[in-house]
Amino acid sequence: MAERDEALDWVALGRIPGVGGETFRRLLSSFGTPDRIFSATASSLATVVDRGIANAIAANIRDDTIAKTADWLADGNNHVVTLADDSYPKALLEIPDPPPLLYVKGRLDLLHQPSMAIVGSRNATAQGRKDAESFARALADGGLCIASGLALGIDAAAHRGGLAGAASSIAVVGTGLDIVYPAANRELAHQLAERGAIVSEFGLGTPSMAANFPRRNRIISGLARGVLVVEAAVRSGSLITARLAGEQGREVFAIPGSIHSTLSKGCHRLIKQGAKLVESAQDILEELGSIARAPDSSASAPQPASEGEQALFTHLGHEPCAIDTLVERTGLTADRVSSILLELELAGRVAALPGGLYQAIY
Repeated sequence: MAERDEALDWVALGRIPGVGGETFRRLLSSFGTPDRIFSATASSLATVVDRGIANAIAANIRDDTIAKTADWLADGNNHVVTLADDSYPKALLEIPDPPPLLYVKGRLDLLHQPSMAIVGSRNATAQGRKDAESFARALADGGLCIASGLALGIDAAAHRGGLAGAASSIAVVGTGLDIVYPAANRELAHQLAERGAIVSEFGLGTPSMAANFPRRNRIISGLARGVLVVEAAVRSGSLITARLAGEQGREVFAIPGSIHSTLSKGCHRLIKQGAKLVESAQDILEELGSIARAPDSSASAPQPASEGEQALFTHLGHEPCAIDTLVERTGLTADRVSSILLELELAGRVAALPGGLYQAIY
């Protein structure tokens, strides 16, 4: 990890308008380090970048963000990791556009652990969230740190599973690390900062902007040995992450679902395109050659207690179902079906869906 003053030079260079990742790396290739870049004359800089950028670098005017970053770095849990640091994740050096620097809150060691990305829909089903969490925990216990994007739905469930497992979890975000987005995941972000890590290539104060999230996706996939898509519509940011993973030489996995669900169609498209269909975390661990084995999560899954609950749960099947249909299938009264459904919902075995439908959670 860079010393504070050195790190601030990296931050300041990245704050110059027009200095994106490619320009940043070109300057490093020509001049060596940011302090040498700032010491160069505008004329020499102009041989590498256009005159406007050269003049801005030579002026070396630093905005308030640099002072805020210095204060932020005073917290020992906050870090700036640069391309020149041994602590920079080697996996990102393999991708076409590695970020010149990363802001990290939490455990630096996780940047070097074998990782698995888990992504999917923000509007996930209860079954999808449960699958993401259980897969993440099993993979983390199998030695893979779980990388995701701190979004609602599948991402959040994956982080919770990773934190519950042995290898923990990394969140890659599209804002500055002084901002938690979405705010609903604030408590989860605190847990990640304490027991995992939160990573961003964007400077402090960077708000949530749509263009930043596809960029952060390349880091999620780049850190990982593979990407698992749990639930995704055909038009989904998760499919962007999967595409980037394929381009980066990472493995792509997908969990299949109902042919009637819009959140299965993205996964089914990936499988048609060559993604590996998986039914358990062990499928992934075996594919990646992990020496660890995932625990059998099904062994601890709670089962409906009463005979009525078991019968109703069986008749629910894998597809969303209306109460009237369950009455017809089971021969029970509507009141009895409603009562059992409530018990199953409170037990976390059934999810109530829009339109008066119910779905079993396995």
